[in-house]
Amino acid sequence: MENSGEDLRALPLHTCHADPLIRFYRFYLTFYTIAILTLFYHHILQLLSSTSVIFFCLYISLFFSNIILAVNGLSQQSLCWYPVHRRTYPERLPNKELPGLDVFICTADPYKEPPMGVVNTALSVMAYDYPVEKLSVYLSDDGGSDLTRIALSEAVEFAKHWLPFCRQNNVYERSPEAYFRSNNNYRSEHVKILYQEMKVKVENQIINKSISKSNLAEHPSVIQVLLKTDHDLDVSGHPLPNVIYVSREKNRIFPHHFKAGALNALLRVSSLMTNAPFILTLDCDMISNDPITPRRAMCFHLDETMAEKLAFVQFPQKFQVNKSDLYGNEFRRLQTNMLGLDGMKSTIYIGTNTFFRRRALMSNMPVVPVPEFANEVVGATYEVNGRTKWGSTVGFRYGSLVEDFFTGYLLHCEGWKSVFCNPKRAAFVGDFPITLDGLMRQAKRWTVGLADVAFSKYCPITFGLKHCSPLLSLAYFHYAFWSIPSIPVIFYGILPQITVVHQIQMFPNIRDPWFWLYFFMFVVSYARDLADFVLAGETAEKWWNDQRMWLVRCVTCWPVGILESFLKKMSYFSSSSSTVGFHVTSKVTQYDSDERYKLGIFDFGTASEKDSPSPYIVSLAVFATMSLVGFTVGTARALKNGKTGDFTLPLLLCGFVVVNSYPIYKAMVFRKDNGRIPWKSVQLAFFITAFIFSFSSCVKL
Repeated sequence: MENSGEDLRALPLHTCHADPLIRFYRFYLTFYTIAILTLFYHHILQLLSSTSVIFFCLYISLFFSNIILAVNGLSQQSLCWYPVHRRTYPERLPNKELPGLDVFICTADPYKEPPMGVVNTALSVMAYDYPVEKLSVYLSDDGGSDLTRIALSEAVEFAKHWLPFCRQNNVYERSPEAYFRSNNNYRSEHVKILYQEMKVKVENQIINKSISKSNLAEHPSVIQVLLKTDHDLDVSGHPLPNVIYVSREKNRIFPHHFKAGALNALLRVSSLMTNAPFILTLDCDMISNDPITPRRAMCFHLDETMAEKLAFVQFPQKFQVNKSDLYGNEFRRLQTNMLGLDGMKSTIYIGTNTFFRRRALMSNMPVVPVPEFANEVVGATYEVNGRTKWGSTVGFRYGSLVEDFFTGYLLHCEGWKSVFCNPKRAAFVGDFPITLDGLMRQAKRWTVGLADVAFSKYCPITFGLKHCSPLLSLAYFHYAFWSIPSIPVIFYGILPQITVVHQIQMFPNIRDPWFWLYFFMFVVSYARDLADFVLAGETAEKWWNDQRMWLVRCVTCWPVGILESFLKKMSYFSSSSSTVGFHVTSKVTQYDSDERYKLGIFDFGTASEKDSPSPYIVSLAVFATMSLVGFTVGTARALKNGKTGDFTLPLLLCGFVVVNSYPIYKAMVFRKDNGRIPWKSVQLAFFITAFIFSFSSCVKL
């Protein structure tokens, strides 16, 4: 046995190998760069040969749009310079070598983030295949709600039955809701009844409104230890992990810094109570799907060759999507890019599913565990007046609505490293908004936060180049400016439609060799994107929905987010208006919305005629309508004038948008359910479309 143990210690805890297609990726980058330079040469020729001021302005706009697309494309391709794949061997880690782990779960509003969802997340991590005496679970309730606290209290009682059941039956799905949804056998009947009883108790608190809705913006601090490892046992006599409920004090007078502030409060409290050397941060809707996930993370953290500078191990976000991933929620491009970032040992922090080394966040903060001081460090005034370095050089960083991206970026600038762990079985599975309007609001918040970084002193092309490698700076540039392609996409969503309707030739004729450069670059770019999906084991249908959602974001939430960030920078919004851009994403699912999603039907989430038209849905309808008008009227006029060859390129662009917009047309005209686009929004879209075409006609004249 001793020899066996020594042999295990001699074996590596993880392996890493380069992607076999790395040469192809580099060849494609070279080819793509040459094609872009050739396209720029063509634009210069156009500018030199322009015959009027209007044409010169149009050509310069086209040139500027393609520069943005080129920079975005090149920065995207740089992420594929050295993609790697990692494999872990958690079975080689003996229990006695596993370090302490503090789990941070964040929730903010019990009416948007249902307590039963929070409970399932907590239970799934409490049941980890990890020594319970080394595991502590902290729940941050930024809403200060009795609903959440009571739900967690009920959950820890149920855990006394659930945890031994998972151990005895080798359960992998350790979220009870997920397990009972897919399993139904006699062995689980008793535990299922207990779970249903707990669920009824929790949900009755909301239904009966027996507890008043708390003031989310102002409430006192509460710290309650619900389970203690050295005191509480489950029904089989085994100890239970520590479970601590934390609600920091919030006061309207003092900034609370949203999720970053909540995480920093947990950092301080946990350092005084358990002070584990490693931390897992989780969103409240992201359940654990694999009980050995912490062991996988420790395969990296306990590797002596990288432990000195390894800040965190990032696991991907996976969601319970339908078979076609209707809204592109899996962000396959992000997961593909993660492999390239991993090759630089600089995977970005995505805000959840992340195992941190505490020292990376609190490197210069000596801590003496004194639980009696815990209430003091979660007070609303603890960080006021620059008395501490929290949020600047210590903990999760303030200054952006995307505290995750910003924190990871600054850690990398400080010299810390990170890795990406993507096992075959998803480590975590979460929920997401299943209405288009809800998704756009969420993406707009990300856009505002990323723009905060892009247009600050921490911009990756200035600050980043000084503190990290050029390739990593380019990667962070890509994400900080992830919404910038909305400018050329809006341009291409308007100009070709106008030119083809008014029969103004601005793009190369089909007989012109330059036509084939445009056509070839478009086809090759999309073919490469499709290949990435297929090679990752996804379907062409998922790829199609993903690229459609990219276009949707380009003409809806991204430009709105850029505008909001610009207005904030120009002090249009008061600096005290701390809620600008920030909205808690609702995880509440309506039955009819859920059914539509399962059937693959778009839910625009704005069917009430009483509500004001959503700017996202109206802009989407405008671009869809303009392309339909451009394609039909433009085709008819080109055929009539015998100039189809002159307008092939803009007609192809219009046709591409029309095909992508099929669900929008159905929702505008044919659907009668609550997920349709309201007639008020349709009318407004028709009016704006008519105005744009009429105005362009006047300019032409």
